Amino acid sequence: ALERALVHRGMRDVKTYIGMRYWHPYTNEALASIKADGIDRLVVLPLYPQFSISTSGSSLRLLEREFYADQELRQLKNVVIPAWYNRQGYVNSVARLVAQSCDRFDEPSRPHVFFSAHGLPTKYIEMLGDPYKQQIEATVRFVMQRMRALGYENNFTLAYQSRVGPIPWLEPYTDDRIRELGASGIEAMVVVPISFVSEHIETLEEIDMEYAELAADCGIKEWERVPALGLEQDFIDDLADAVVESLPNMEQRPLQEIYEGRPVSLRVVNDLVDLSSKEELGIEFGPYRYKRSRFGLTPKAEVINGRIAMAAITLASLVSYSQGNLYSEVVAGRLPFVWW
Repeated sequence: ALERALVHRGMRDVKTYIGMRYWHPYTNEALASIKADGIDRLVVLPLYPQFSISTSGSSLRLLEREFYADQELRQLKNVVIPAWYNRQGYVNSVARLVAQSCDRFDEPSRPHVFFSAHGLPTKYIEMLGDPYKQQIEATVRFVMQRMRALGYENNFTLAYQSRVGPIPWLEPYTDDRIRELGASGIEAMVVVPISFVSEHIETLEEIDMEYAELAADCGIKEWERVPALGLEQDFIDDLADAVVESLPNMEQRPLQEIYEGRPVSLRVVNDLVDLSSKEELGIEFGPYRYKRSRFGLTPKAEVINGRIAMAAITLASLVSYSQGNLYSEVVAGRLPFVWW
């Protein structure tokens, strides 16, 4: 569906690949296909609307390891769309599905809209600065703003599901909040799986079976569950727009920063510097692990590499001191196409 939407936008040679952490096709399998197809530009689009260290962050760390272990892959121009919780098309798509579920009631503004998001251990938020909670809350706020604009006045709640283990997770918990709402007299509920874009065990079993049964036991007589976005065309169209809008950011922005003398990370320097020995034509030296008949750098190349490394470390220290721009942009979810 996404590939068709991109072709419709003029990207005729586009191909899409799926890479997953825990089932086929795994990330390394997707990358093998990308290499086999001779792809030279790559847009990485996590299917998590909100960024979290444990979801998008974990997948992107794995992808980075695969990239930097492969000389061919690391030559690919690439850009990552870290989060898209604040895109107008995504928000409008969710609000439209919520409105359709509310319309099944005699009074569409009567049911309580219950947003259930995947939980996260609180230590990620409190100790690691994970932006997930902030972005989930913003998503709910944007969706309800859209609902208000459409004329719906429903009350709403945000809670977190799927917690495991003894450590504290984000609260309120979905099951606890259902009990509280039932005890307060709520009898009609529309449930929104806000952090999920496809159906799986946490929607089909945890929400549709476990929480629906709990709600009935708590006196909630009317229950509607909003479907995941799946292949909703306006949602797919918005993802396609996000991909197209990200393409200009693929043109080696770090290189421009080096030209302008601005601080960048050591990895950026290592990736852009390509040292060659004039004494051994055809053999390249530097940060990449090229196959060659000898090991190590020539003395001249070692001197050059050392000087560049010292300069890069100084630059990286400045980045650390000022807290940089890249980390805050990715983690805070400030995309180049922010709408809100």
